[in-house]
Amino acid sequence: MIYVHYLEQSRALRVVWLLEALTLEYEIIHYDRDPQTWGAPDSLKAIHPLGKSPTIIDGEHTIAESGAIIEYLIDTYDHQRRFRPESGQALLDYRYWLHAAEGSFMMWLVMRLIFIKSREKLPFLLRPLIGAFLSKMDRIVIEPRVSTFLRYIDDTLGSRTWFTGEQLSGADFQMNLVLQLADMRADLSGYPNIQRYMNQVSQLASYQQALQKIPG
Repeated sequence: MIYVHYLEQSRALRVVWLLEALTLEYEIIHYDRDPQTWGAPDSLKAIHPLGKSPTIIDGEHTIAESGAIIEYLIDTYDHQRRFRPESGQALLDYRYWLHAAEGSFMMWLVMRLIFIKSREKLPFLLRPLIGAFLSKMDRIVIEPRVSTFLRYIDDTLGSRTWFTGEQLSGADFQMNLVLQLADMRADLSGYPNIQRYMNQVSQLASYQQALQKIPG
């Protein structure tokens, strides 16, 4: 049995989706965020010192970070190698997207979310000044980078069905959540290949099953 430690509104959907695709037995242990800090509760920090989610426990192994978990599950349980290309450019693309999701793309989307939340929590008298500053920073710093990444992703998906080609892979389990967050924080109407891709993922039985399993 694999135990998935799932902090609300975290990135753990990736792992649940992969577990469904691998048809593995698992149990979700849900944690609420601290209402003041929006961080992990002490009970999750007892599982991992940083309170990371997702974190899984599989026997004697405790593993955090989405990319590391995805690699572990595929390397350990994907005996038919359905979700990892064997060699060549597809394998290089697999590794790139698996790490670029968090290393290059997600940080800017999270920064945008922080700016939005910060504006919402500003005292009324400070909103005109500081709110305008945050909006300007979003427009000058974040928006150009997000647009560049989205164009690159859209161009990539224009020549292939999935991120590594015609085979669903760990890269898709990792990158789809990036696009889901982007869809909440950016206008994707100008990116037809991303829209096609996201619709394609939403129709997968394993993805639908994962959505039914996650808390909330």
